[in-house]
Amino acid sequence: MAKKKVLLANNGDLFREVEKSFLYRDEYDLLFACNGVAAYEMAAEERPDLIFMDIVLPELSGDECCRRLKAHQDLRNIPIIMVAHGDREEELQRCERAGCDDILLKPLNRQLFMEAGRRHLQISQRDAPRVALRLSVHYGAGDEERELHEYSINVSTGGLFIETVDPPPAAPPLRLEFFLPGQERPIRCLGRVAWRNAEDGQQNPRLPRGMGVQFVDISLEDMRLIRSFIMQELVA
Repeated sequence: MAKKKVLLANNGDLFREVEKSFLYRDEYDLLFACNGVAAYEMAAEERPDLIFMDIVLPELSGDECCRRLKAHQDLRNIPIIMVAHGDREEELQRCERAGCDDILLKPLNRQLFMEAGRRHLQISQRDAPRVALRLSVHYGAGDEERELHEYSINVSTGGLFIETVDPPPAAPPLRLEFFLPGQERPIRCLGRVAWRNAEDGQQNPRLPRGMGVQFVDISLEDMRLIRSFIMQELVA
């Protein structure tokens, strides 16, 4: 069986102790990146099964690297666990907005590190890490007053795919509103069109006409609701 690849992106010895208890085993190949640019390039080249990424990285911050990976059609399904200071609300918000799959707090707890790694390595083996579901989504584009009612095909912590015969251009931000199954209040946030399946070209022929939308401004509480729902569905 092929070894699982785990990318550790940090500027220093953040993972030095915890990685010994979990990752230095025969079934894992460890990859290392000391800055955000190297982490992105290594992820694109090696396609790791899991990434642990410190939010504090030189050249390209960890959250911006995460955001770019989640916006990439071929890399967005790689689970990314961000590492941030728990007492710095601004860092936590940056992690949430980047669309990461999980967050670990500094100083790292070895047991939590191990549990998160095992959980997301298991999920990464599935064919569809995104949760497929049908739910109605209201969105408004730019300064238009009208609200458009379309359908979501799947959802992740980084965004969702909306089925629509006339996806708007990528420029204007979208005002999103949708209900997750079992939730009594809607998720409200801003998003941007990251890619399109349109009449003039399809980036993913397995999906109908529509658009991949990335969350760009979402509250911590709404992101926690989305993450909790997705983890329950994937582990079920």
